Amino acid sequence: MKRRAFITLLGGAAAWPLAARAQQQAMPVVGVLSPASQNEELLRGFRQGLKQAGFVEGENVSILYHFAENEIDRLPALADDLARRRVAVIAPIGHPAAFAAKTATATIPIVFVSADDPVRLGLVASIARPGSNLTGTNILQIELVTKRLQLLRELVPAATRVAVLVDPASKVTTETTLQEVESAARAMALHIQILHASNGREIGVAFAPFERERPDALFVSGGPLFTDRRVQLATLAARHMIPLTSGNRQITEAGGLMSYGANITDAFRQAGVYAGRILKGEKPADLPVVQATKLELVINAETARILGLTVPPSLLAIADEVIE
Repeated sequence: MKRRAFITLLGGAAAWPLAARAQQQAMPVVGVLSPASQNEELLRGFRQGLKQAGFVEGENVSILYHFAENEIDRLPALADDLARRRVAVIAPIGHPAAFAAKTATATIPIVFVSADDPVRLGLVASIARPGSNLTGTNILQIELVTKRLQLLRELVPAATRVAVLVDPASKVTTETTLQEVESAARAMALHIQILHASNGREIGVAFAPFERERPDALFVSGGPLFTDRRVQLATLAARHMIPLTSGNRQITEAGGLMSYGANITDAFRQAGVYAGRILKGEKPADLPVVQATKLELVINAETARILGLTVPPSLLAIADEVIE
């Protein structure tokens, strides 16, 4: 080999690590901000959406995960950290995380997953044209409260007393959920008992009175905390023989009786798609908020049998999934 060619080859080899480091540094970073702990099923949905948009974690995009572990007060500091790192997109889960991100930055694009109407919350100006650095998906947890209670009454027709579990740390969701529940309960002549819990210990405390006086059913509000504590909820409901309904199929899969609501994994997938489109240059202000259209009724037939309930044919006919 000629000396000049050898030097050229050697110089190229020396440059390879530098080029690799430069490429790695140029990889965009998406920050995921969650008030709860890691939920791999939902995160798979988010990564699937990114992949649909042409981005694969570790190949051409990096994802930085910030979990508050059910300590809502940590969200502002975690959001500030993502803003300081100048991530390309912030993906907050739930409106407390979305507000924390919105406060932290007015320039970094934000793609949220919200349980409530983001216009009513004040996150965006309108559904069609968000008009700021925020857009995302609405999983309609609040809008479906009345329907969820009606389905519960159909499955448990003898129910007259329903306990409603809410997370006071998520103030707005709690207030709007209770407004909807109380209105629907009056129309159905149901007596409502409000329970509060903001962590696993408080969930246990909320169930303690059931040893003395058990409600006919338990209605679990939406929110990352209750998704995170789904096994605890299902276990306690089974121990006290209480029919449990929620808006999240993951709780039903863990042993709850029934759920009706948006497919949350699909909502995370859509958020991932939007994050990818923004990485390609689109602006969040021009991306309409996606209203969940994929609603599903999931019934745990095994839980129904344990509770001595017969699932009526009318519900079996419309159920998207019956867990045996």
